[in-house]
Amino acid sequence: MNIKILIADDHQLFREGLINLLSDASNIEIVANAENGKEAIEKAIIYNPDIVIMDIRMPIINGVEATAELTSKLPEIKVIALSMHSEKHYVKGMLEAGAKGYLFKNCTYSQLISAIETVYSGNKYLSSEITEVLIDDYLDNGNNQEQGIKELTERELEVLRLYAEGKTTRDISEQLFVSVKTIGTHKQHIQEKLNLKTNVDMIKFALKKGIITLD
Repeated sequence: MNIKILIADDHQLFREGLINLLSDASNIEIVANAENGKEAIEKAIIYNPDIVIMDIRMPIINGVEATAELTSKLPEIKVIALSMHSEKHYVKGMLEAGAKGYLFKNCTYSQLISAIETVYSGNKYLSSEITEVLIDDYLDNGNNQEQGIKELTERELEVLRLYAEGKTTRDISEQLFVSVKTIGTHKQHIQEKLNLKTNVDMIKFALKKGIITLD
C-alpha cells in the first residue's frame, strides 16, 4: 500500500524537484501539491494524504499555522516539516503545532524517505541537526532559569510560591497587603526573569526547584 503524500512549498522549482524525486520511490504516491498553507489545507481535505511535507515560510497561511489547523481538523494526517530554517522558534513552533517530523532541505534522499516511513508508521522523526537545536535550547533555557531565579527578589520569590500554590492575583494582594497592580507587576518580572509564560509554567518551575511540593 502506497504512502500518499501532499507537498506544500512556495518555491515551484523545489516543489517540482521533490515531486520528481519522490515519485521514483516504489511505496510513495504524490497525490497533490500546494504553493501556500491555505492551499495545503484545502487540498488535504480533498485528497486526504497520509503525510503532508510542509515548508514553513509560505504566503497567505504559513507552515506553522497550516500545521496547527491540519492537525486539529484532520488529526489522522501527519505533517513533516521540511525547511531551510534552523532557528529554534521555527523548530519549536512546528513541533508545538503538531508536526511529527522535522528535517532540513539539505537532507539526503535516504533521510527524507526514512522520515516519511518513520512518521507513517506512527513514530516521530527528528534529524540529528534538529535534535541538537532542541538540546541546545533546553540547556540554554535551563541556564537562563538558574540565573533568573538568583535575580528574583525575596518578594518575587514569595509571589512565585503563592501563585504556584494556586492563589489568584487578588488572593496574593490581600495576603501581602499590597495592590492587585503591584502583584501583577511582580508576576511580570518573575515571568520575564525565568522565561515563563503562564501560571502552569510557574507551577512546574516551582515544583522542579522545590519551591513547593505535592505533599
